[in-house]
Amino acid sequence: MPKRAKPVDKPEIILDQNAQAPLYRQLYERLRAQILAGQLETGTRLPSTRVLASQLGVSRNTTALAYEQLLLEGYLESRVGDGTRVARLEPEQLAQAGGKASKQGRKGTPAIQHALLARRSQILLDEFVAGHVVEVSPDKDVFLVGYPEVAYFPYEIWARLIAKHARQSLQAYARYRDVQGYAPLREAIAAHIGITRGVHCMPEQIILTAGAQGALDLVARVLLDPGEQSWVEDPGYFGARGALMAAGAIMLPVPVDRQGISVAAGRRLKGEARLAVVTPSHQFPTGVTMSLVRRLELLEWARETQGWIVEDDYDSEYRYSGRPLEALHGLDRVGRVIYIGTFSKVLFPSLRLGYMVVPPQLLEGFLATRRFVDVHPPLLEQMALTDFITEGHFARYLRKMRGLYMERRDALVKALSQELGNILDVTIPEAGIHLVAWLPEGGSADSVVELAAKQGLRILPVSQFSMQPLKRDGLVLGFANATPEALRADVHALARVLRSALT
Repeated sequence: MPKRAKPVDKPEIILDQNAQAPLYRQLYERLRAQILAGQLETGTRLPSTRVLASQLGVSRNTTALAYEQLLLEGYLESRVGDGTRVARLEPEQLAQAGGKASKQGRKGTPAIQHALLARRSQILLDEFVAGHVVEVSPDKDVFLVGYPEVAYFPYEIWARLIAKHARQSLQAYARYRDVQGYAPLREAIAAHIGITRGVHCMPEQIILTAGAQGALDLVARVLLDPGEQSWVEDPGYFGARGALMAAGAIMLPVPVDRQGISVAAGRRLKGEARLAVVTPSHQFPTGVTMSLVRRLELLEWARETQGWIVEDDYDSEYRYSGRPLEALHGLDRVGRVIYIGTFSKVLFPSLRLGYMVVPPQLLEGFLATRRFVDVHPPLLEQMALTDFITEGHFARYLRKMRGLYMERRDALVKALSQELGNILDVTIPEAGIHLVAWLPEGGSADSVVELAAKQGLRILPVSQFSMQPLKRDGLVLGFANATPEALRADVHALARVLRSALT
């Protein structure tokens, strides 16, 4: 009977938080070294990413990214229900302490040959499960993040526009259409973002996508080969990280402060990033607006390195105060910025329509790739949205919802100040549909989230969106999806939770 390796409770690993290399990279290198040295035997089951993160005192994203890279390079294997184990390597590969595991010379084990999912899919599944561990009653999602209010959308107008084009236009447009999307809608978008966001482009530069996520996926496919590096904001948007993971990219977490992404910190990281994914207008999740100085620094980085900047402008339509800064794209003079916008956050989430503005020199490559992904989005919705914009319904709806969201934001800020002003440090957002309430230094967001769930409150910690440990954690609270009365009631319930968790 073959010897079966025992699971490892905790690999002997020490990480240096002051080192230049990101923590996930340190963990990857130490685990890889132990595998190559034979200290971790073939078949050894490693702790889950969540357990190892707790043992090492790091973010779960740190351990997930290290495991991801080891999975992609063939050092680990993962099967549903069986955890993550050390893969079988050839003897000569084990002797090469500085080498990579050969993808062709390695004999596949039955576990690899019969794995239910590809490695990247398993990694994405693990990330999805990790982000959905808190389950509460649907009617208590008062602080839901990233979901707009849908009760006030003019559905009758939308239904009329859909019906009109189904009757009058559908037959004429029933064949495959332009890969870039419906031309009149691209013209309407170009006019809108030129006026409201300072994004000056031709309709021919616009590609319509399945929401912002479809655009992020396309960017990762076109601009990154597996193993190439990308800057990501830390903390940052999990959707961007998911697209990069699916492309096999290596993510370099760059810290965010009160001015946005720290370009200086990014430059100090080892490696050469080809891409930077940022949310300048309303950073997710911290809510800060990237300063003009940082915008210019980022553009200079792209110019010097011939890198690309992906500007995810996901909810800038809702700005309540402060001087509106034009999009980063509007400052770009050398064509290094890819601008992404979406209607899913502005109108309703199931409307899977977004768009991207692509530099002319990249357009041909993006369209060739797009043809083999999903060809183009459904046409009826594109036609209806065109009329919705050109007939003035879109602008009227934005004005109405901007006022409603500002009322809800103010109600949440006031309630937090009254109930928890001596505990939380609330960042009042100038834009968007969520805010961050920072905990006292040393406060545990995990305990708050756990106790809140028992009270029927779904709360997301800032640390859930971070790859490196945070000096200070906080709570991400959405306010778009609840009335002022509901927000006040749940802040009162949250106050009881916080006093219990932090005392």
